[in-house]
Amino acid sequence: MSTESHRSRSLPPVRAAAWQLAAALVLATSGTARGQAAPGSGAAVAVSGHVVPPPVAHAARRTGPITIDGRLDEAAWSAATPITTFRQTQPVEGAPATQRTEVRVLYDADAIYIGARMYDTLGARGVRSRVARRDQQLDLDNGQASQLTSDKLTIILDPYHDHRTRALFEVNPAGVFGDALGAGGSNLDASWDPIWTEATRIDSAGWTAEIRIPLSQLRFVARDAPQTWGLQIVRTIDRLNERDEWAFARRDEDTGPATYGHLDGLVLLRPPRELELLPYLSGQTEGNAGNAGDPLNHIHRNALRGGGDVRYLVGSNLTLDATINPDFGEVEVDPAVVNLSAFETFYPEKRPFFVSGAAAFDFGGFNCMFCSNIEALGLFYSRRVGRAPQLGTYYSDIAAYADVPTNTNIIGAAKVTGRARDYTVGLLDAVTNQENGTYTMGLDSARRTVPMEPLSNYLVARVKRDFRDGATVVGGMLTSTVRNLDNPILADSLHRHAEALGGDFFTTWANRHYSLMGNFALSDVGGTPQSILLTERSSAHYFQRPDRRAVGGGLFDTRYDSTATSLRGYGGYLRLGKDNGDWLWETATNYRSPGFEVNDLAFLRRAGYIWNSANVARQWTIPGSWYRSIFAILGGQTQHNYDGDRTDLQGQAFLNVTFLNYWGVKGFYIYHPTVMDDQLTRGGPVVKRRGYQDAALTVSTDPRKWFVLNGTVEGNIGIDQPGQEITPQITALIKPAANVSLSFGPTLDVLRTGQQYDTAVAGQPTPFFGDTRYVFASLRETSLSLDTRLSVAFTPTLALDVYAQPFFASGHYTAFKQFDHPRQLHTSIYGRDVGSIRRQPDGSYCIDPSGPPGSTAPVCGGAGATPGAFAIANPDFNTRSLRGNAVLRWEYRSGSTLYFVWQQRRSDDALVGDAATFALGRDRGLLFRSPADNIFVIKMDWWVGR
Repeated sequence: MSTESHRSRSLPPVRAAAWQLAAALVLATSGTARGQAAPGSGAAVAVSGHVVPPPVAHAARRTGPITIDGRLDEAAWSAATPITTFRQTQPVEGAPATQRTEVRVLYDADAIYIGARMYDTLGARGVRSRVARRDQQLDLDNGQASQLTSDKLTIILDPYHDHRTRALFEVNPAGVFGDALGAGGSNLDASWDPIWTEATRIDSAGWTAEIRIPLSQLRFVARDAPQTWGLQIVRTIDRLNERDEWAFARRDEDTGPATYGHLDGLVLLRPPRELELLPYLSGQTEGNAGNAGDPLNHIHRNALRGGGDVRYLVGSNLTLDATINPDFGEVEVDPAVVNLSAFETFYPEKRPFFVSGAAAFDFGGFNCMFCSNIEALGLFYSRRVGRAPQLGTYYSDIAAYADVPTNTNIIGAAKVTGRARDYTVGLLDAVTNQENGTYTMGLDSARRTVPMEPLSNYLVARVKRDFRDGATVVGGMLTSTVRNLDNPILADSLHRHAEALGGDFFTTWANRHYSLMGNFALSDVGGTPQSILLTERSSAHYFQRPDRRAVGGGLFDTRYDSTATSLRGYGGYLRLGKDNGDWLWETATNYRSPGFEVNDLAFLRRAGYIWNSANVARQWTIPGSWYRSIFAILGGQTQHNYDGDRTDLQGQAFLNVTFLNYWGVKGFYIYHPTVMDDQLTRGGPVVKRRGYQDAALTVSTDPRKWFVLNGTVEGNIGIDQPGQEITPQITALIKPAANVSLSFGPTLDVLRTGQQYDTAVAGQPTPFFGDTRYVFASLRETSLSLDTRLSVAFTPTLALDVYAQPFFASGHYTAFKQFDHPRQLHTSIYGRDVGSIRRQPDGSYCIDPSGPPGSTAPVCGGAGATPGAFAIANPDFNTRSLRGNAVLRWEYRSGSTLYFVWQQRRSDDALVGDAATFALGRDRGLLFRSPADNIFVIKMDWWVGR
């Protein structure tokens, strides 16, 4: 069994979505990491009951030469008025900064210059710093706060002054730098790597920083008259855990560009036209001892690739990015998982071309304080472009040997992003090549080369319009997938075309305290009747379910139709909430029609539901006698399918406390009663899914220390039927030196459930279930993953990153059973409650479902076969996997990087003994005795610009 098995886990998985969403909101309000920028005009902020207007700074024109060396000794700096007024957001909200800071801003026709002096009453002794790779010390949105803490200075620009754009630049005393971009109100994107220069120095008074940001790296509106930009300046003082802001905003407010100060005096006629080229060469060698004896896959393979990226500034507002034959060999590998569901595993995008500027194509904004087992209305999932060939798994399963391409080659891709007047636009087009693979049914059989992925074109177009100075935003999105399906196998497996059209809006009022957001989309896919039938029968739809009642015709026809050549649907989301203040609340609805289908260019787990939720929260951001902050949530959610069956219902509570010593405790509790489930039988009738109670507790230590510990335990117990799951996880972060960090995070998951789907057997007339028998079992599953990361920064431009994940899992199936009746919970176990069961010599099971309990052992196959008996394969599994890579990055000059990469994968799925058992010592030995697949890559790119 592979680590991508397709059986269904009946107990819900660890609710990471709920945990992360709640944690993100807590961090956003605690000042550790800022939340998503809220639209709205620059607004006054209340400090100690008094209304304070946004601060104003003046940028002076550079009148003399400046050398970026961190000394601040040039006479030109004297022309700028220093910015000196800062207030704490933590630890004492609203209090004056404890340490003096001076920041000056200059500009010329080519660049913006920042000069900063960070005084410290302890002088150089008070300055704390770390050496790390670019962007590793960024504090991003959604709770992504860096634990590599350090003193640092952060400059955030809103060049359009639309109160929605953030261009972030930061430096620390060791010269480590980071940058991120949040465009159009989106979350910060750390993959944005503009070309800029900085220098820092530590001296007896504290430390200094000089920064030069070329205007060619920013997007703004050129004018003959003076213009105003949004500006925020943040200083972090690590030894005091202090965060000081120039444009102060309370932590219980939704901060962002709407609360930034103003930078005036800029006269920028036109940025320089900028053409940037980033060609690359890559050499790869692979050695896989596991291919010994394989006639199609050689033990050793070598490859040489070349290509490059192009970036061109189209005016001052738009940027053209293009890539030709891209190579992503330096990207970190995906972790291993055991997927026992019917649904695809979601992996985040990591490829630089698609991560960079992704905010321009965001759609389906989804906010919730606490929710679980739900997804946003997304129309673009960039990992569909260049995915693994979709027919590769089919040929690997049916053939004795198969040579399947790892990914589909991207011939070329281009995107235009930027802003014109009040419009934010994004346009992307990508072309992927036809990928062929080879398979054979045996060593002496003929080899056949077949297409496994067709020539395809992917198009994404996005536009947003701002109103009321950005307080209201209305947008739309169009996606299209077109495939060349000349091959009949491809034509009957994939859609010939797929389109989606959507619109969204966001509006806020009452000084950003209240907001209303929503989105709506239509989908249309077309192809041969067989390809549409596959979509109807997929886990996202299950049109073949015999008790479906919502089968309306017309434009959105959802009948189970084997002659249909198209499928259409709609989906939407609407949320109303109070987002700022001590008391917060929200209510939301989220729905997908049964025929909604966007998986050609997006990610959709299921359709055919209507989901509703509500939460109320209270936050305390002013420190008390024993705490620094508290955040609490109470709420619930419910879901129905289009037949009116309630398929989800839960109540929840969440609490997060940060103590005065910067330790933290957070936890949640979920009560989920027994409900109907229209997916548990995977296309069969609705049955009941047992309820559960779920609780989790996390304890975290002070992130500033050299040793940081984060421990979580989550437990789940069944309601109405036995079942439990416990998941302890410990993550230790060790910082033994200023340039070294090591994290180690073992996660153990122990699951016991009595509602595990195994298989469906056709041609088995079953009372109330038609001619198909749906076989379930009790499952004992244990898995252990050991995520390990090592980072060594020799300099800010030379770093080594190592990632390794050993993974072990076992699953043992017992008590095979069937449901007694649709829409009920009770089951009958073969051999105890009904019929008989026998383990066969090959490990499979022979089941007679109709005889009296405990009757004579049944016989499957042959002349003496028991009438009505059927056989099922042994579903037990043992899985052992190791995935890892090591990447040495050297930015040998600005924008140019040399990579040395080593990737290793090894796996072993051999079942040990008659039944799967979890034995770490045994499995570790078997894993490291299994053949290794080693890949070595050397890649060099070099930046050419003017």
